[in-house]
Amino acid sequence: MGNPQFLTGTALTFILVAVGFLAGSYGTLVGIGGAVILTPVLLILYPEARPEALTSITMGIVFLNALSGTTAYARQGRIDYRNGIYFALATVPGTIFGVWTLHYIPQKVFSLIFGTVLLIFSALIWLRPKIGTGAVTVPGGGNTCLTDRTGEKFVYTCNRPLGIMLSFIVGFVAGLLGIGGGIIHVPMLIYVLCFPAHIATATSHFILVFTGLTGTLTHAASGTYSKVWPILLWIAVGVIPGAQVGAWLSPKIKSLILMRLLVLALVLAGVRLIVVSLLK
Repeated sequence: MGNPQFLTGTALTFILVAVGFLAGSYGTLVGIGGAVILTPVLLILYPEARPEALTSITMGIVFLNALSGTTAYARQGRIDYRNGIYFALATVPGTIFGVWTLHYIPQKVFSLIFGTVLLIFSALIWLRPKIGTGAVTVPGGGNTCLTDRTGEKFVYTCNRPLGIMLSFIVGFVAGLLGIGGGIIHVPMLIYVLCFPAHIATATSHFILVFTGLTGTLTHAASGTYSKVWPILLWIAVGVIPGAQVGAWLSPKIKSLILMRLLVLALVLAGVRLIVVSLLK
């Protein structure tokens, strides 16, 4: 797989740890897992690597990042477990179905279409970044009231049945594209289900634990990690503390800035999907 010197090359080891830290902090801050940062770097470092090898690394890192970030967000009291557990469980069969469908749908075509949709979606958020407050009552919704560790109260209404259905779709896309799914879940929670931005990023990270674990176990069962575990290890050294930093920064950053950072992630993901599809 790619450069055989990743075990002994000090410079390369430092790069992997640094990229892991950056992916962990940014991914946790925005609630997306960090794959949008990690994947382009892996493509540069290991241009000859097989797609399943790179996907297994990103899925493993998404899981570790989500697990580390979730523990931090749990201490802050900003995870909506009541709704998040339903959404998380819905992503599991969706992810498995996405991996299975990968064998029957041309990923090149799907990546091109989905990348374009992400760019359009990012433009809409940038032009209209207003965030739902939960004041609007929706059919099937249930009132939710969370008070975090600092005493700040969040009150909003969530359409749980709709969230479960959309979470299945998110899991499907995650399995098909080899991403964690947070890149879709965060805007879905904010703009469709009216979650406050900070609750959405924390709850998305909680959901990513389930999605990332499902993808990681699927790759582990196929034996993919036997060849890439050293790379995964060094990135994990950076991503675990990076996730803690991202969660620490989250309460200190205004919701509008979080949305701008999310737009950046959407653009990076969209461009990456389009470029990869055109190069195949």
